[in-house]
Amino acid sequence: MHIRECLKKKKRIVIKIGSSSLTHTATGDLNLTKMEQLIRILTDLRNEGKDVVLVSSGAVAIGRKSVGILENTINSSVKQACAAIGQAKLMMVYQKLFAEYGQTPAQILMTKDTMLNTISRKNARNTFEELFHMRVIPIVNENDTVSTDEIEFGDNDTLSAIVTALIDADLLILLSDIDGLYTDNPRVNLNAEFITTVERIDEKILGMAKGAGSKFGTGGMATKISAARIANDSGADMIVANGEKVSILRQILDGENCGTIFLAHKNPEFYLMDYITTKQYQKEEK
Repeated sequence: MHIRECLKKKKRIVIKIGSSSLTHTATGDLNLTKMEQLIRILTDLRNEGKDVVLVSSGAVAIGRKSVGILENTINSSVKQACAAIGQAKLMMVYQKLFAEYGQTPAQILMTKDTMLNTISRKNARNTFEELFHMRVIPIVNENDTVSTDEIEFGDNDTLSAIVTALIDADLLILLSDIDGLYTDNPRVNLNAEFITTVERIDEKILGMAKGAGSKFGTGGMATKISAARIANDSGADMIVANGEKVSILRQILDGENCGTIFLAHKNPEFYLMDYITTKQYQKEEK
């Protein structure tokens, strides 16, 4: 069976969407048309019997916009205040749009402390399982309002990979403002070649990673490759694709050749806490 054909059979899927895919480029305001399309697809996947988790960026960007802060670089206390404002507004929109399709969402806010504490980690996993049993779609974000440098994940690429491992998902899809992995930065090098399949993440693949290309996002290709390491070692395939059109989700899950796929290779020695406590997933970001 072709690699992409296997995607049709995935049963538990984590989908991460970045701030740049949720907002209008010119204004930074929410793109409601795109959000409505996203929610329709997620609800339809849930109706097919799949377990679906959405890791959604956007809280800080929406909060900044709400209080008129235009600059992207802000101190941590202002960022946390903006997150508190933006998270409420973001969930209000999600709840309203999901309700149009008769689907119930739930909000889960996490920090790294959630994963480091054995009891909290177990409780988080049990909560996900109960929500799946209730046919609810969890919407996950980092709890930016209380997180600090010591307890933050740092970006939602990393968070989505950790959630993938926590709930034993078999597919992670990262929607961003890039098409996938190139041999070089395609915005600079017009001769950069697109990579459709990554079987193993080696030094050559790591060398292809470039920095963030989005005004609103925090995760570049380096964080996506780090996320792929976690997802692949836990036994999940991962795809990086361009979220400009959220209909690409349907194409991916129909087995079409979209984005870059990082193939799972279950690591028998995989232990999620090793990635978190040693910050292994952050090494390529320095």
